[in-house]
Amino acid sequence: MFRLTTLLAGLVLSLNAFALSIADLSQSDASGGLKDALSQGAKIAVQQLGKPGGFSNDPDLRIGLPGNLGKVASTMKMMGMGAQVEQLEATMNQAAEAAVPQAQALLLDAVKKMTIADAKGILSGPQDAATQYLNRTSREQIRAKFLPIVKQATDQVGLAQQYNAFAGKAASFGVIDAKSANLEGYVAEQALDGLFEVIAEQEASIRENPAGAATSLAKKVFGTL
Repeated sequence: MFRLTTLLAGLVLSLNAFALSIADLSQSDASGGLKDALSQGAKIAVQQLGKPGGFSNDPDLRIGLPGNLGKVASTMKMMGMGAQVEQLEATMNQAAEAAVPQAQALLLDAVKKMTIADAKGILSGPQDAATQYLNRTSREQIRAKFLPIVKQATDQVGLAQQYNAFAGKAASFGVIDAKSANLEGYVAEQALDGLFEVIAEQEASIRENPAGAATSLAKKVFGTL
């Protein structure tokens, strides 16, 4: 009985120490460590996706034609138009890869603007809370940067104009989402989704293995979670 009581007392003390380790972080440490980790995740995501093959060589992120248009593409391939479809899909992925580097400065700016209150909410929030913050604060600005780059790339493909004409009609009938109604908008949205998916993976990795964080301050902060 004595040994059990002692064991329970030790467990309570350990839990209290863990709770205090989080509370004892200064506000500047918590904010600084989180900013370091977020900057690290954003840079890695941009480097991973913003290079040749960043999207096209990743089966989970590769951009294909949306929804029912994907089924149409399969039919076109069977009708001997596969080369055109493959050229369009290759261009879509290349356009996304070319656009992604434009995101880095905007992501890092969003990190710099993070407040103490933002940091507290992220550290006490879900496993992807930091990614949600970046998505919420920078997605629209990044999309605006992506669109002209994607449009310039996709306009060079003859099938792009046909896509826009067909997709516009398909969207009006509810066959595909309105966001997929023109090619540059669809590719930009897919590129954004892929970017934030990789950032979320980086966040999860740092939360699971704080030792993998790039700075000692980030290690300290995430080591208490």
